[in-house]
Amino acid sequence: MSDRDLLCDSPQLTDLYQLTMLQGYLDRDMHAEAVFEFFVRKLPDNRNFLLAAGLEQLLEFLECARFSEAELDYLGQSGFFGRNLIDYLANFRFTGSVHALPEGTLFFGNEPLVRITAPLPQAQLIETRLINLLQLPVMIASKAARCRMAAGDALLVDFGLRRAHGAEAGLHAARAAYIGGFDGTSNVLAGQRFGVPLFGTMAHAFVQAHDDEMSAFRSFANSQPDNLVLLIDTYDTDRGARRVAKLADELASRGVRIKAVRIDSGELGDEARRVRVILDQAGHPEIGIFVSSSLDEYLIRSLVKREVPIGGYGIGTHLTTCADAPYLNCAYKLEEYDGQPRRKRSSGKATWPGAKQLYRYVDESGLLRFDRLCTAREPVSGGAALLQPVMNNGRRLQASEPLERIRERVREQLELLPAPWRELDQPASPVVQVSDALQQLAADTDRLNDGGKG
Repeated sequence: MSDRDLLCDSPQLTDLYQLTMLQGYLDRDMHAEAVFEFFVRKLPDNRNFLLAAGLEQLLEFLECARFSEAELDYLGQSGFFGRNLIDYLANFRFTGSVHALPEGTLFFGNEPLVRITAPLPQAQLIETRLINLLQLPVMIASKAARCRMAAGDALLVDFGLRRAHGAEAGLHAARAAYIGGFDGTSNVLAGQRFGVPLFGTMAHAFVQAHDDEMSAFRSFANSQPDNLVLLIDTYDTDRGARRVAKLADELASRGVRIKAVRIDSGELGDEARRVRVILDQAGHPEIGIFVSSSLDEYLIRSLVKREVPIGGYGIGTHLTTCADAPYLNCAYKLEEYDGQPRRKRSSGKATWPGAKQLYRYVDESGLLRFDRLCTAREPVSGGAALLQPVMNNGRRLQASEPLERIRERVREQLELLPAPWRELDQPASPVVQVSDALQQLAADTDRLNDGGKG
């Protein structure tokens, strides 16, 4: 599988209307500079914050997007397009600039994550893929951060590849979960591509394939002496725990240590408590307990509050599908064209016009006070500007940011959150202000564009 297969994919992975609009722009020679911004209109009801993620994949796409000869032939034969569009696409290269929130940055509703400045046809063409590349990582990184807040210092591992909505989703989810605070993933390709630490145990099939459970445990110990986590609930969890304790005695003479047992069924709190007693009474308090099975931040919070002796969690379905908030009310909208601010005024979907900047203000104790959304050009005192230049003339301005730095940023960002914003299911008040200058620009834009010329 090549890098192009997963990172530098075709811009033809788009909606038809992007290309039909492009045809209209080309027919009218509309090549002036446009500003588009990507933002989330309103956070899901059970989210008090989101984390920026997916920028790395977006920049890869913008640098590498090209149309192949086969794709151009298909478009030429589709009956939708003129020769001028096919010729334009044959030479397509993104030459614009990008401002963005660094990955791992906290953000809220109506705050731009990404600002694209480019000739109108280019900025329009990338819309669908841009949204596609950003929405999932934002959802997963934010979900992962919530899991981390619930789990404290316990081990968190992404187990979600098999339940992901496709290969790319599983790959990008593993990276986003690591950004959000997970310790690693079972996804081997994510380990290779992104350097995410790999974790794995064994499946029930391995136990069932052997004549008895103890034979399976011994076999796995011989094959994986340095990565020994044994699944104990294939038949009877308590009996499995006792067999693990017996095997631990056998292995001690060889210097092999059983790291943990894994429980993947039942009421996890009750199961873990019984197993802890069995292992401790057998003289093996060093063997940890790792659980999986339909976990999410809410169940983890419950287990932690009950002080269940669990050292790690494998989270799959609810993480990778972001089950409680599986989509974002996000948009990529034109804010300026040919030097003139533009503003959508649809009911419930109005936008703020013009290129914008976002400033963050914290109090004396280092906690977030509010964000202020401003025009990109107005003078602002105090506050930290969050949108940073990351691409110019279609080329990155810096090398890819190390994942460890992004993870550190997430930790720093979460420390900014006042207590109400750290709650998993209690909504906190909005913290986003809109500058007077931006409100005035919106009013001026409305007067200029009220009803148009027709």
